[in-house]
Amino acid sequence: MVNIISNKLGISDLRKIFTAGIKISKDDFYVGAEYERLPIYQDDFSSVKYHGINGICEFLRLYARNENWDYLLDLDNIIGLKHLHDTITLEPGMQFELSIKPQKSIQEIEKRLKKFDDSLFQLFDEFGIKLLSYGIYPKTTYKSIPILPKRRYYLMANYLWGILSDVMMRETAGIQACFDFDSEEDAMKKFRIANMLVPIATAMFANSPIRGCVDSGYKSFRALSWLNTDNDRCGYAFDFNKDSSFNDYINKVLDVPLIMINHDEKIYAVNKNITFRKFMEEGYEGLSADTDNFKLACNLYFPEVRLRRFIEIRNHDCVGKGLQYSLFAFYKGILYSPNILDKVDEYLSKFNKKDYTELRYNVPKLALNAKLSNITIKNIAKDLVQLAKDGLIEQQNDEEKYLEPLQELVDEGICPADIILKNWYGSWNKNIDKLIEYVSCN
Repeated sequence: MVNIISNKLGISDLRKIFTAGIKISKDDFYVGAEYERLPIYQDDFSSVKYHGINGICEFLRLYARNENWDYLLDLDNIIGLKHLHDTITLEPGMQFELSIKPQKSIQEIEKRLKKFDDSLFQLFDEFGIKLLSYGIYPKTTYKSIPILPKRRYYLMANYLWGILSDVMMRETAGIQACFDFDSEEDAMKKFRIANMLVPIATAMFANSPIRGCVDSGYKSFRALSWLNTDNDRCGYAFDFNKDSSFNDYINKVLDVPLIMINHDEKIYAVNKNITFRKFMEEGYEGLSADTDNFKLACNLYFPEVRLRRFIEIRNHDCVGKGLQYSLFAFYKGILYSPNILDKVDEYLSKFNKKDYTELRYNVPKLALNAKLSNITIKNIAKDLVQLAKDGLIEQQNDEEKYLEPLQELVDEGICPADIILKNWYGSWNKNIDKLIEYVSCN
């Protein structure tokens, strides 16, 4: 590495990354959607390859030409596409992620996602590819999934520890929801409450029980994989402290070991145990810390809820059949209604971090039958969905209808995985074809 001279980075410099997200008013609040799905070949249900005439690279090349999108490249490899504020990106196992420009309404999110699907599905059919709204590849496991040719992913695969880190990277798909804030206090309040909500939402949307063509014994094998991936950078960001600030989050990231450093479009693996804090203080092999590398460190930190210029809520299995919109509606009803946010805060704050940590470890297997302290989650879920509905009614955007698919499930005390398992041992007779048909988007 070359010797770089720069002024030392300070906490005040890093705070600007987060304060830049503060909105002037609640009228500026939007909802961001990141929707990962699983591409498989129609003939044998194996995961889609990167290379070849029917590979995802060629698909992206043709889609870009047909729809006038631009390439996202890593060296000479196409790793995604971009059009204005919308992106298509590939995860390490070729999982297909669509990130749309944040929208004011769930109606607009639905409209845009459906429009993209209309343009995607015809070409997918020509390639013999099905896209699945499911949390894990139902047939192919990571040993048969070559990693996407992206430098960052190679370094992550070599670095991340945990017995299921390869499963997490190469097999799983989820949905992430992003929300705004209008002050540091508002950000940290929403961040804290979102951390309490997310294991309950993980249970409500659990949708990955069948893996490798067999019942895994878990309703969300995806959530299990996150429990067994690099505890230095996964889990909860910090205690649910009502006095927390941006500085607390920054200090947490500063103490996470570095995986890589980026300089002049070159990526360097960090070959010894060094945190970003130590990088700031001492440099690393001639390089000095800068805000771009802190942003990279933040992107390689994977807590249940991540703080950026917005709040990113992460740990949900991919779902379809309208439940993807229920997910956005659930959080919007709570986080964007101050009255409801306070009610949910009061409801959930009677439990402590130990309770939520134990819940997080029990949800992958039990989903809504897991307990928070001594209360079964299915009962808490009913109350929270009703509160989210009340919040959406208060917002007067006619969006409470998007909670209906979720409402039907929680009223019965079940999650998507329960329906799949009932059919798997019933009318499907453990036939993987039936599962594929059930979770296919096209």
